[in-house]
Amino acid sequence: MATPLTRVEIVQNRLNDYLTAAEPAAARLASTDPLRPGSGLTVEQALEIFEDQVMSRLLDVAARELKRRNEGFYTISSAGHENNAIVGALLRLNDPCFLHYRSGGLINARSRKLPGVDPIFDTLLSFCASKDDPISQGRHKVWGSRPLWIPPQTSTIASHLPKASGLAFSLRMARKAGKAVDFSDDSIVLCSFGDASANHATALAGINSARYAVRRGGAAPILFLCEDNGIGISVSTPANWIHDSFSHQPHLKYFEADGAIDEIFDVVSEAVSTCRRSRQPVFLHLHTTRLWGHAGTDVETTYRSLQEIEAEEARDTLLVNARRLIETGAATPAELQVIIADVQSRIDEAMEKAICRPRLTTVAEVIAPLAPYAEEAIRATTTIQAAAEARAKLFDNALPEQTATPTKRTMGAHINAALADEMLRFPEIIAFGEDVGKKGGVYYVTAGLQKKFGVGRVFDTLLDETTILGVAQGAAMAGLLPIPEIQYLAYIHNALDQIRGEACSLQFFSSGQFSNPMVVRVQGLAYQKGFGGHFHNDNSIGALRDIPGLLLAVPARGDDAARMLRGLVATARTCGRVAVFLEPIALYHEKDLYEDGDNLWLSDYPAPNGKGDGDGSMLLPGEAGIYHPEASDVLIVSYANGLRLSLRAAKKLKDAHGINARVLDLRWLNPLPLEAVRRHANECGRVVVADECRTTGGGVAEAVIADLAETGFEGRLHSVRAVDSYVPLGAAANLVLISEQQITEAVKATVAG
Repeated sequence: MATPLTRVEIVQNRLNDYLTAAEPAAARLASTDPLRPGSGLTVEQALEIFEDQVMSRLLDVAARELKRRNEGFYTISSAGHENNAIVGALLRLNDPCFLHYRSGGLINARSRKLPGVDPIFDTLLSFCASKDDPISQGRHKVWGSRPLWIPPQTSTIASHLPKASGLAFSLRMARKAGKAVDFSDDSIVLCSFGDASANHATALAGINSARYAVRRGGAAPILFLCEDNGIGISVSTPANWIHDSFSHQPHLKYFEADGAIDEIFDVVSEAVSTCRRSRQPVFLHLHTTRLWGHAGTDVETTYRSLQEIEAEEARDTLLVNARRLIETGAATPAELQVIIADVQSRIDEAMEKAICRPRLTTVAEVIAPLAPYAEEAIRATTTIQAAAEARAKLFDNALPEQTATPTKRTMGAHINAALADEMLRFPEIIAFGEDVGKKGGVYYVTAGLQKKFGVGRVFDTLLDETTILGVAQGAAMAGLLPIPEIQYLAYIHNALDQIRGEACSLQFFSSGQFSNPMVVRVQGLAYQKGFGGHFHNDNSIGALRDIPGLLLAVPARGDDAARMLRGLVATARTCGRVAVFLEPIALYHEKDLYEDGDNLWLSDYPAPNGKGDGDGSMLLPGEAGIYHPEASDVLIVSYANGLRLSLRAAKKLKDAHGINARVLDLRWLNPLPLEAVRRHANECGRVVVADECRTTGGGVAEAVIADLAETGFEGRLHSVRAVDSYVPLGAAANLVLISEQQITEAVKATVAG
């Protein structure tokens, strides 16, 4: 009994059978003729696009063959979506593209514009997870290319739309700052996605932010390409859902494309030119079909009838376009067969080479681009200094390191001054977020910055954390150095994937060829008297510490905050890193340490040039803070609010019990300064970790204690951690947060034991 044909073979055979039986047109068109009168598509262009579509289709077939041979690892195909090649043909190389995973045709058409790029071999290397793959080097199958300006996307749920909108919004700003040199004044951004993904919150946020920017008088030249195949894995999209949802949105021009190659070409051409001319968002609704299921492992017959599958196959893009080319006289059946045979031959030859190319074999190879760090180059940025006259003007001839007024020496004041200094030193820095501009932040930490630097560099955004982080990513890819603000720690969870799945993964999946450096200022942690609820008084950092490659810094004192902020800016600027600067709200305006009025939590501002009263050097990851270094009875390890509590406990322990406690401020929670902890722990012999975050909420106590235990520390270990609870209102908060008394008792028990 003959083996039943697969759906792949059935579709392939239908095209071959048509080309074998088809008759050529009575009259032939010249290569420069339009495919039909009035169309902008010439015969020559149409044949190139068809070849790119064939290339995409046959690569999808090759992917399944590689999988069958256990040589390939990816079978989500572009079959049925090949008309996106028309979009690739009509865009320029300086139009950056953020692509959906069914973009094979578009990639091929775009590659045609740059001599030396071989999309067949590059795609096969990607299928095989070879470290010779020019974009991810074997880390994932992604569409991406630095020469073609396609940042790699691993998204399947349209989480790349916010950063695409962010780039479109930032283009004009970046070019004004002398950045975005890869682009021109009329460049546009392309962002493609599927009809199912169009429903996702991140997709809606990206589209909304582009419309909002235009409504506020800005520009957002982005072409949203929705490739509508009518189904999301197994769930059908309601009829006309995309049209009804997006065709009448204010500040969003809508185009709908369906039919044969020339009909789609003309609609796409108008959509591209409209976006380029108007500098406003355009929604291009491209009807496609999905052949062969969602991926190679998808059994489509479990949710679609055979009749439904065959109806989709009858709409095969290659079949429709081949018929159009033959019937118009653009090509003969034999000529199209030659194109198919030639592409197949090239793929067969390249596939045998691709499977022999090396793959990643060591941990070092895998993580090489994850967290680049060049300390010498980072420290060298201190030589970049603003002119003394410019700095004097910036601070109205009252430099912060020379200011004696105590209220200007809190942590909040120091961060404000450090932001101003960094923005003066580096013109590419922009600061933004909800309430950041005119108001100066909820806690006035950015007060006056908009007046100093203008609305082009310090501005307010809409109330959406996903958009804020999307703008940051787009601006960073345009060459700017964004410092976005998330108003409260809990709100970052609304948009965490923009950091975890998008921003921090970019260097990893592009092998360091793309980066989006940024310093995300987040206001958070607990101990805010009078506040409750998990949004405004939150001690949850576990999700941030979980993100690979993310720098997480938490200052406790004003002078440290200024130097740490400089270190993060320098690291982001030099190494392309993504950093979170978690600012303890309860310490913003704190003045006292041991008793009311002692002013011991105030500090002098460390001048950026090192010539003030304070230390002008920056602080970098690994550099922990040490208090009472001469003490050796016990080491208390803490950070942020816990540091202040620990210092108060240390004084009480010495005065009342004769216990001399050394206190270590971690400062850096990702990566933790474990080497410093080990050194001081071994000198003291006993360790208490005071962790203001929850017992099982992903704080740092477990990591510090585990490291000490695993590296041979033989002394006593103890920890004090917050209760696993949301923080309640008022004095009840003290019941779930760690206290000075708890730290004191823990140290006494540890020393006594």
